[in-house]
Order: sequence, then C-alpha cells, then structure tokens
Amino acid sequence: MHIGLTITGGHKLMGTDAPESMGFTVLQGNNVNLNLEPDTGEETDRLFTLLSAGGKVTLPLREVFWGAYFGSCTDKFGINWLFNCEN
Repeated sequence: MHIGLTITGGHKLMGTDAPESMGFTVLQGNNVNLNLEPDTGEETDRLFTLLSAGGKVTLPLREVFWGAYFGSCTDKFGINWLFNCEN
C-alpha cells in the first residue's frame, strides 16, 4: 500500500512499495511517481490530458474502490504521474 505525510500548504508527500511479486521491476526512471490531487473531476481531466499528451496512459481515469477518481500516466519526458481526486 502506501504512506502519506502532510506537509506545508495541505500537500501530502506519499510513498509506496513496488514488490516484484506484483510485477514491478524497479529501475532508475520508474522509481518515482508524482501524485496530484485536484479539487474537481474537471481539473483532474484537464491535467491528465495535458500531462499524458505525447506520453503513455498507464491507467485511464476512473472511479476506484477507495472512492476516488483515479488514473496514471507517463509524460513525454518519462515522468510518472498519479491523479487522485476525492470529491
């Protein structure tokens, strides 16, 4: 799962594991994901569209079991992004 630490401005610094048993192979470049938590679904859609342009959608935005609107992508520079909107 993951851990979260609330920092200044109400932001969260989050960490997670990446076990081989779940299909992860940790390499330099895939070892960091940046998480955004927009206030609305519309803002989540906008940011997801911009950051995934020219990159790769790894999980399309959708409602998930923890009650959020969630998705992930890798941008054109190879940065991994997570989107988690809990509204």
